[in-house]
Amino acid sequence: MDEFASRLQHHNAMMSAVTPPEKRPSHIGLRRYSAAEFLVTLILFFVSAPFVELFRNGLLLESALMTLVLVSGVLAVGKSRRSLVLAIVLVTPALLARWLYHLRTDVIPAEFYFASGVLFLIFLILRFLAFILHAPRVNSEVLCAGISTYLLLGLLWSFAYRIVSEIDPQAFVITVNGMPNEPIVGFNAIYFSLTTLCTVGPGDIVPVTNIARMLMAMEAITGTLYITVFIARLVALYTSQVSAAGAKEK
Repeated sequence: MDEFASRLQHHNAMMSAVTPPEKRPSHIGLRRYSAAEFLVTLILFFVSAPFVELFRNGLLLESALMTLVLVSGVLAVGKSRRSLVLAIVLVTPALLARWLYHLRTDVIPAEFYFASGVLFLIFLILRFLAFILHAPRVNSEVLCAGISTYLLLGLLWSFAYRIVSEIDPQAFVITVNGMPNEPIVGFNAIYFSLTTLCTVGPGDIVPVTNIARMLMAMEAITGTLYITVFIARLVALYTSQVSAAGAKEK
């Protein structure tokens, strides 16, 4: 009996050495849709943002690109059934509001679209952060998820600025090529958000109300902290990989 128990214990030890104790996914996308593909979609959106307004049907093209980003976000985090259902539930109001606002501006206020978009973007950011924090090693998926999260933070805050600007058109002052009380729309919101996120701080768009100033300060703090924590996480994962490789060689 003792011999049988000893053999069983030895077998379990061998199996645990071969099989990882915790099954961790190498990707979070639906049907192998990777974080890299979502990152490409985000980059396409940001790169094309300053040129969309130059076209005659710029608003239509902007709506199409935003729809592509939102749908790609669903695919990027929809590996598990729960995440897929939550993503669909959260993205549906944002998509409907976007196109209703584009087709009939008198039917739905812009604030509803941006508010629903903020909720979905927060969900995407949390899913990417959970994937990064639970990743067993550094790979291309982790890097792309980290960069995508950083860009999503910029997009999230641009929506928040648009909400504040829609409620109070005097919340921001455009000092170059604009009217003093003109609300920030389109690429101006994205430009202001991205430059604030990386703590550059544009001088041609100035927040003048307390809410706008607080949003700007919180974004600058979030951008700095995120870069610090993300780099620390990558260093920790890489160190554990090197330690594990050295232990195997010994």
